[in-house]
Amino acid sequence: MYIILVYDIGEKRVGKMLKVCRKYLNWVQNSVFEGEITPGKFASLQAELKEKMEKDEDSILIYLLRTEKTLKKLVMGVEKNDPNENII
Repeated sequence: MYIILVYDIGEKRVGKMLKVCRKYLNWVQNSVFEGEITPGKFASLQAELKEKMEKDEDSILIYLLRTEKTLKKLVMGVEKNDPNENII
């Protein structure tokens, strides 16, 4: 599956949340990540996010798509993420 994850969290937890998200997804721009993920890794990601967040203060949105092909993305202005960044 392909997901887009967006978070709005307290300043104190930004570094921890960033670290968790980068383990599983590609950084797109501040507080926005996307990428292909297996169901098992998705479950692990959710568990780690729940651990780090404050349920009464933080917000995390996850958009689920079947594949990246079903996503049409329009970038206006500067694209902050280098699409070639993850190529080894």
